[in-house]
Amino acid sequence: MSTTVAFIGLGAMGYRMAVHLPKHFDTVYVWNRNFEKAKQHATEYGTTAVEISQAVQADIIFSCLPTSLDVENLIQDLEIKSGAIWVDCTSGVPESARKLASTLAQNNVQFLDAPVSGQTIGAENATLTFMVGGQKDAFDQALPAMQALGKLIKHVGDSGAGFAVKAVNNMMMAVHLCAAAEGFTTLKAHGVNLNEALDCINASSGKSGVTESVLPQRVFNRSFPLTFALPLLAKDTGIAVDLVREAKLSTPVISLTQNLINIANSLAEPESDFSSAVKMYESWSKITLD
Repeated sequence: MSTTVAFIGLGAMGYRMAVHLPKHFDTVYVWNRNFEKAKQHATEYGTTAVEISQAVQADIIFSCLPTSLDVENLIQDLEIKSGAIWVDCTSGVPESARKLASTLAQNNVQFLDAPVSGQTIGAENATLTFMVGGQKDAFDQALPAMQALGKLIKHVGDSGAGFAVKAVNNMMMAVHLCAAAEGFTTLKAHGVNLNEALDCINASSGKSGVTESVLPQRVFNRSFPLTFALPLLAKDTGIAVDLVREAKLSTPVISLTQNLINIANSLAEPESDFSSAVKMYESWSKITLD
């Protein structure tokens, strides 16, 4: 396609996501703070490593950075192409999305908050889920580029709605993770075979993404591969709690889970995967989930 596309931020997700763009677009720019990583991507996958000033001259600009503040700090010093659409795949803050959308609109740039779900395997297979907030016309224009990276792509509302859905999704996953850790700790304390119990639960009403993939693929085998860092989960659950406060709601499960994830994060070793939150329960109970 003649549309030019850029991808900014080649971390665990971004590096894998950008791989698919040259299959659909003739010109794909990549940029990363560590520019050697952008050069490596270009060598391996046929993208073009450019300086950030060139990257933001693309028609569709993807970003995937750790936090909304990182995105804000990056954008404030840039002269972005008029008419461009910025698609931010960061798991960010809804208020930041609204602010950026308003600011960029003054320069004829549209901003979509478009966080993704599916972890690194989804990025590798181009099967990610996109939850997108922002103007519907910008969503429609950017949809072909997102379709190169994802399988389920939904426009969920105005600016900030995408980030809100992602925060609540990750909070619900954290609730499931804590519940599964407590439940399987209880089962092992009673001498139950955890693998056989897992099969039963995954064929019953207690199943979740945590029981279907996180426990067998990360916890029970003790691998805890770093694909989504525990501090990032703590950040996202914090965003969910902020949304609750803004709406003046009473959500005791969400509040308790945020406290537990923060404690798990404070106890974890540096560079810990989100699944390692179960180690907090193991340290308390002296029971290992294997």
